[in-house]
Amino acid sequence: MNKNRPSHSATSLPRSPQDEAASRLKRYAITMGIRIACFLLMVLIQPYGWWSWVFAAGAIFLPYIAVVRANAGEESDARSVESPELSLDAPPADVVEAEVRPSVIRLTETPPQTGTASDSRGTP
Repeated sequence: MNKNRPSHSATSLPRSPQDEAASRLKRYAITMGIRIACFLLMVLIQPYGWWSWVFAAGAIFLPYIAVVRANAGEESDARSVESPELSLDAPPADVVEAEVRPSVIRLTETPPQTGTASDSRGTP
């Protein structure tokens, strides 16, 4: 290991799948709770007016928004993840080429010769 290279930080790693799923579930539940509140406010507030249409729009469109946000995951948070393979010391290129070069065996078939004395049918 080369001592001139910086050490890797555990904070540059992405979140675990369990933590990410819990976060997405929480966002989905909050958005759907707001949808239920919009539906109830749309029905319960009297007299009906322009705000009833706003609550109706929330009750109609929030499920779509909740699903899109839940499926988006953490792609919006761009984190730089460092590959541990980049920190490994690589052997010189000429050594790698010499070790990787395999020997090649080629097989070819020749068509059978017909009409010879060694024919298996016994015809001359």
